[in-house]
Amino acid sequence: MRIFISADMEGITGLVDADDVQPGGRDYERGRLAMTGDVNAAVRGAVRAGATEIVVNDAHGPMRNLMTESLHPAARLIRGKPKTMGMIEGLTGDYDAMLCVGYHARAGAHGVLSHSFMGHEIEDMWLDGAATGEIGLVQASAAALGVPLVVLTGDDAACAEATAWDDTVATVPVKYVRSRFAAELRPENEARAAIEETVARALGESRRGAGGESGGSGKPGDSSESTDSSESSESSGSSAPTATLAVRWQSSAVAEILLGIPGVTAVDPRTVQAAGTPPDLFRQFGVWMRVASALTNQAPYC
Repeated sequence: MRIFISADMEGITGLVDADDVQPGGRDYERGRLAMTGDVNAAVRGAVRAGATEIVVNDAHGPMRNLMTESLHPAARLIRGKPKTMGMIEGLTGDYDAMLCVGYHARAGAHGVLSHSFMGHEIEDMWLDGAATGEIGLVQASAAALGVPLVVLTGDDAACAEATAWDDTVATVPVKYVRSRFAAELRPENEARAAIEETVARALGESRRGAGGESGGSGKPGDSSESTDSSESSESSGSSAPTATLAVRWQSSAVAEILLGIPGVTAVDPRTVQAAGTPPDLFRQFGVWMRVASALTNQAPYC
């Protein structure tokens, strides 16, 4: 059983502020240790379920956050950037399941450190008309490759967002939102035990149920802790149904420049859209973010 783990940081146990998750922040090094702890709990659960290969993609900010010397020895790590497929770099249809560790809610949601890919420049996103963020686009891209999202960990808002996209996803809330920069925290040992146990149980059930239908349709409303290469990723999703991704930018200048990309059309002065398979859209969206960063002199938010 091959398992792919996409690890973000804002939804990690104990982290609530930009200083916890951004390089140079006064608690960033502590945040790195916490991120590694949550990922290791997921890896332990996957090993218990019988995983024979586990690949972890560091999907946050600089993508050099996980402490390599402390990472569970059963896992191989994809580290650094740029990556053509960003948060799902290395994911192909050869994997049996995906786990998302440390994820957060979309921009505008009442969630801890909520945003969509970029902290300020992206105001909203829609996939086939459904409001989305990182969770929805990652889940839809994995589903298009034939890989089910089996477990997601993060705050309670992220967990609710995940089950809205696919109600078969098992979730582990490691904290409960009080505001965008405050949360009620579960004790670290309790949260990580829950991550390990949920992953072991969910992957075990997924393995026993292999051959049946897996996952939901990848859109909210269709059905908490609930009980290799980018080229390969792109080609593996080539037969997936076409979807439409729309993004509203804070600046009309970004939307205007993006219209120079073939296939990108305007919805309004600040919103652009494009159609394609979800993996293709994920890859193209990475280009959009680089354009936005260059135009606004703002690096993508962690």
